[in-house]
Amino acid sequence: MALHQKNATVIDWKSASGHKKITFDSKLAREDISRLESEVRGYARLFPAVFEQARGSTLIDSDGRQYIDFFCGAGTLNYGHNNPIAKQALLDYIQDDGIQHSLDATTRAKVEFLRAFEQIILKPRDLEYKIQFTGPTGANAVEAAIKLARKVKQRAHIVAFSHAYHGHTLGSLALTANDYYHSEYYGARDNVSHLPFDGYMGENVDTSEYLDKVLSDQSSGIPIPAAIILETIQGEGGINIASNDWLKRIEAICKKHDILLIVDDIQVGNGRSGKFFSFEDAGIVPDIVCLSKSLGGGLPLAINLIKPEIDQWKPGEHTGTFRGNNLAFVAGRAVLENWADDFEAKITVRSLMVQSRLKRLAAQYQKKGVSYRGKGMIWGLDVGKGEIAKAIIDEAFAGGLLIESSGADDEVLKVMAALTIELPLLEEGLDILEQAINKVLN
Repeated sequence: MALHQKNATVIDWKSASGHKKITFDSKLAREDISRLESEVRGYARLFPAVFEQARGSTLIDSDGRQYIDFFCGAGTLNYGHNNPIAKQALLDYIQDDGIQHSLDATTRAKVEFLRAFEQIILKPRDLEYKIQFTGPTGANAVEAAIKLARKVKQRAHIVAFSHAYHGHTLGSLALTANDYYHSEYYGARDNVSHLPFDGYMGENVDTSEYLDKVLSDQSSGIPIPAAIILETIQGEGGINIASNDWLKRIEAICKKHDILLIVDDIQVGNGRSGKFFSFEDAGIVPDIVCLSKSLGGGLPLAINLIKPEIDQWKPGEHTGTFRGNNLAFVAGRAVLENWADDFEAKITVRSLMVQSRLKRLAAQYQKKGVSYRGKGMIWGLDVGKGEIAKAIIDEAFAGGLLIESSGADDEVLKVMAALTIELPLLEEGLDILEQAINKVLN
């Protein structure tokens, strides 16, 4: 484990906090999880430890072992575990008996979040959006987005893309491409068509031309949809990156055919792409943007950004008990302060470190078909087969690193460290990853 490695950063949080350590039997705890928790659990199997504390980009389990985090809560912890700014803001808010639950009633915490989001994020980017607080998950943001699109355009159909991932509730599941998540017994893909994403047909095929062709042909079998929904970087799909030109063409096609463009920025927004929004480099302005994961500073929060002219909801027409998560408003407001500084430059430094290492590894194992791709702080190393990726993940975990994989066969190792990770810790995590890759591939 990283705790025992030479030059590893060791953090003795328990003694520093003054708390008395209570013996906790991790083996018994794992047995209880197996006995009591549903078989649907996934990450408990991938990372067989009982985690007890976390700070920044480091976790400690109940046996005192330390891990570097390249998993980041699947993109929920862009600002690290227990971000100190968010932590202090939450402690102050709770100490002052701030409102915890409010549905969508007005609270000071909500107003301060909205004002900060407008001033720090929207105005500097010349974006004008209304903000809808949905249920506190990304899937609910997607559900609300496609509901609103269908309501506004008075059409039922939605176009999504190959390798898309948009969630597991029934509406969002219909948009998710991977067959693993589907069953003929629950949920249908009615009124959804999956068309090829950028690069799906190879580098020399422009799939936007195909999209325009089928939408222009009344006999193509694809009706004019209410919306086209896409991820500019497909995280769960295998780190597939849409080119700026392709995104611009998709936006133009939407305008040509009177279709709403929805960008699912749940995983790759909040700075993961290097900019706050993943679509900024392309210069497009989606009609609806879905945001969640890191938006709440580690707490559940989801919003949709909606162009004012299509904000046609009636009061309470899309609702949810926890759309007023005030603790997440407080934490989310706090982490937005990162963007008041030159945060993009800091992300770039870390991005180049990851890219350089993966480029070297891909060159080293080129004959074995290994390749890399990515942007900002989301990178993938494609090792060809899911079983190879799993072996590397297991070796990395044994070495003190959390990392997962993605892609149709889980064949792409997914490097997603926090945007705020300390440079020495990032280097150390890359060392552990390289050692694991060398052990499995040699």
